[in-house]
Amino acid sequence: MSLRKLMATVTVAVTLPVLADSPLSPDQIRALTDSRTIAAITLFRSYLSLPNDAHFPDTHIEPLLIWLEQEFSKRGFDVSRIETAGSPLLLAERRSPGAEKTALIYLQADGQPVDSGAWFQESAWEPVLKRPDPAGPGGFSIIPWSSLESGIDPDWRIFARSASDSKGPNIQFLMAIENLDAAGIAPDFNLKVIIDTEEELGSPNLAAALEVNRDRLAADMLLIFDGPPHASGEPTVVFGARGTALLTLTTYGPRVPQHSGHYGNYAPNPGYHLARILASMKSPDGRVTIPGYYEGIEINDEVRAILDAVPDNEIAVNDHLEIKQPDAVGDSLQMAVQYPSLNYRGLSSGWVGEQARTIVPATATAEIDIRLVPESDPHRLIGLIAEHIEALGYVVLDHEPSREERMTHDRIVTMISRVLYAAFRTDFDSEPGTLAVGAMRHLFGKDPIRIRTSGGSIPIAPFVDTLGVPAVLIPTVNIDNNQHAPNENLRLGHFIEGISIVTAVLAEQLP
Repeated sequence: MSLRKLMATVTVAVTLPVLADSPLSPDQIRALTDSRTIAAITLFRSYLSLPNDAHFPDTHIEPLLIWLEQEFSKRGFDVSRIETAGSPLLLAERRSPGAEKTALIYLQADGQPVDSGAWFQESAWEPVLKRPDPAGPGGFSIIPWSSLESGIDPDWRIFARSASDSKGPNIQFLMAIENLDAAGIAPDFNLKVIIDTEEELGSPNLAAALEVNRDRLAADMLLIFDGPPHASGEPTVVFGARGTALLTLTTYGPRVPQHSGHYGNYAPNPGYHLARILASMKSPDGRVTIPGYYEGIEINDEVRAILDAVPDNEIAVNDHLEIKQPDAVGDSLQMAVQYPSLNYRGLSSGWVGEQARTIVPATATAEIDIRLVPESDPHRLIGLIAEHIEALGYVVLDHEPSREERMTHDRIVTMISRVLYAAFRTDFDSEPGTLAVGAMRHLFGKDPIRIRTSGGSIPIAPFVDTLGVPAVLIPTVNIDNNQHAPNENLRLGHFIEGISIVTAVLAEQLP
């Protein structure tokens, strides 16, 4: 007998022939979603109007938390806060009659900062509806919200900060709960929803909060509703994600910038020092040359078969990126993300463009990110990088050099490092994996694409390590959503389909 029960106290808003021991049919799921699409968009607009930059806990995050507390409470959740050294985490709990297992749901509520001048609308915090228009700014033009009254075009998009990353999935989850309630169905499992309000800051307080509250957050599996599916647009389940570590390297020249006519050829230029260091770390074909950097990565025949099953069109990817030849880390896109990366994400020294001047700069700085995989210890990789720089003849410090240190050493590098997230990976036959794949197969009539490791990073490893739960990610937003960038958006077709996806997952019977 399924643990899903008819909920007698719920008023059924849509008349559907639902049996207590049977999952909702795909048509029933879509009918439930379609019946409340306008309500979902209205709720989404309200949510998007709340600023959510975690740098402003009092003016942005606190009103956001209050809004979330109210909306989850309306849907039968017991809501509480988990205090941290920064902004609180929000915990929303709801039990299912007779359920013996618990699913922990991870959602993110905060967003990236906003560069207002780069948005093609008055405010990133005032959502607008747009239709595709080659002549419009960024390929879209604003249309009135009243356009929805005449029908919904799935290619219309809602533009606002966090539309896709990750307020959209938040609303998709809330509306999926409404779908189940309207059908009189409860999940086979209890729900604990943890809402992160500092994800875009690197979730600096999450691991400590999980450690203190491990009993309160105990669960049997972790489901993450976040991100876009495979580039093909096919239904997707992701079983792992790379972690992230950050490095800042700074090299030094004269104490302050100097006239290049007076001191060129005399004062060492920090830009050249930095260029030598960076160039020494990679081969011309893009492989990291630091000994031991890829140690521990094994791609056996079973793993290769999993990677080859992902239908990447690498010719189209290269065309989109406008690159003739990709880096040689692995022989495919899926293979490449199985290895730790070493990416120079920003370089700075002196001035460029109209502000360029004839000087010898005082410093040169490189910002580096390392995408981590489960086989690689981030602290070991950081140590290998430090040893490599030292072998080039540099003294590596963890602080800005003093005058005494500058006068003692002729080659100095300051190296500041921070590990944001560890990587995680879950077996394909794990309970959440079987649940998510089964739900996708039921809704779409075919198996989803199964991604072993996604290239991006989310703060899931602390849950896996501290709570001991397997985790999978179910993507629900369009891949071309401009997340983290100006003009972030969520395509209406993906928003609506995402509600059905979350509904299908929550309605799926446990294996």
